[in-house]
Amino acid sequence: MAVRDECKLKFLELKAKRNYRFITFKIEEQEVVIDKLGKPDSTYEDFTGSLPADECRYAVFDFDFITDENCQKSKIFFIAWSPDISKVRSKMVYASSKDRFKRELDGIQFELQATDPSEMSFDIVNVKSRAF
Repeated sequence: MAVRDECKLKFLELKAKRNYRFITFKIEEQEVVIDKLGKPDSTYEDFTGSLPADECRYAVFDFDFITDENCQKSKIFFIAWSPDISKVRSKMVYASSKDRFKRELDGIQFELQATDPSEMSFDIVNVKSRAF
């Protein structure tokens, strides 16, 4: 599975320049490509709403939060979105390519795998971000 250079470049912009709040990726013709870019002021609800209900995607989300010590922090989540109703072949392709693609994105701090929205709710992401 190839990864288009644009995927890595946009991820670096999200990580270093904070040009985007989230990026979704899809596999087209044996290559990972950009699907959607979330503006810096996008919310977590904007992100979850951008994921298709019946198709797999990879995504990264730059999650801002305030620690118990009142410090502003940010952590980058990698999310493997594989809805139950997506095609079996698609689920297999995304699952088998995930680790290779994730290695291309240096700086991911947490990973979530979700088959329905409840598995990646805001509360779950908020708790995971504070766990370490």
